[in-house]
Amino acid sequence: MTLEQLRIFIEVAARQHITKAANHLNMTQSAVSAAIAALETRHSVTLFDRVGRSIALNRTGQLFLREAQAVLASAKAAEAALMDLSGLMHGELTIMASQTIGGYWLSPRLAEFRRDYPGIELAIRIGNTAEVSDAVANGEVEVGLIEWPSDRRGVSARQVALDEMIVVVAPDHPWADGKPHSPADFPQTQWVLREQGSGTRLAFESLLQQAGLDIDALDVAMVLPENEPLVGVVEAGIGATLTSRSVVAMKLHNGLLTEVNMPPLPRPFFLLRHEERYRSKAADTFDMMISG
Repeated sequence: MTLEQLRIFIEVAARQHITKAANHLNMTQSAVSAAIAALETRHSVTLFDRVGRSIALNRTGQLFLREAQAVLASAKAAEAALMDLSGLMHGELTIMASQTIGGYWLSPRLAEFRRDYPGIELAIRIGNTAEVSDAVANGEVEVGLIEWPSDRRGVSARQVALDEMIVVVAPDHPWADGKPHSPADFPQTQWVLREQGSGTRLAFESLLQQAGLDIDALDVAMVLPENEPLVGVVEAGIGATLTSRSVVAMKLHNGLLTEVNMPPLPRPFFLLRHEERYRSKAADTFDMMISG
């Protein structure tokens, strides 16, 4: 069993798809299939159930996945410890950010870090808040950045910035008239929402809870997993959405969207670190940089 086989297995398990994993790993489909087959044959186990042309991680695979993730995390920690001896001249920093942070807030900070420490390779991943928290907890990445507090055991969360959530609609929507609105009005229009597990969705559900509303009372026209198509649907005239001001700043400026007259919802950004795993100098330096 090699670290490369474990890495391939984890990617296939994450995507439940050989071809998608191969594309992500920049490998051929046959090479990925061969690596999975070698693991299964050598240890006389089946890690995935084959149903037609699809695959699904079975119970054996689920148990092995946790161990494989732990082994790779330990290997990364060992490599980071060696790299630290070079004093930030070489090494890798793994960061995973939620979509809003990764798309709008993180970029200038990554550029600053890169200018100061060009020898550190930055490995960046994007996911929703739940996926980022899981990645830090499992040791897949060393630094996580999310838009909602994390309650993952063994993961520390520290506020590093403050975002502002606003409700936006198309200019011809009835709520674009400038009159005051509140969450009590939410059942009066359709909504386009982010998916479960995203920080934006958690913020919206928190706003509903504060107003004593249940999401089932709303007319949810669509649920989308990314900010851009979601904003595009609202711009096209379908309902309203709650989103970060930074996501729609240009469209507001150009008159393609209108901010509804209601108080913005403050939303902190959090930096996640594992409390027990090895902390590299690169991650500590990045941590201090964005806190400055």
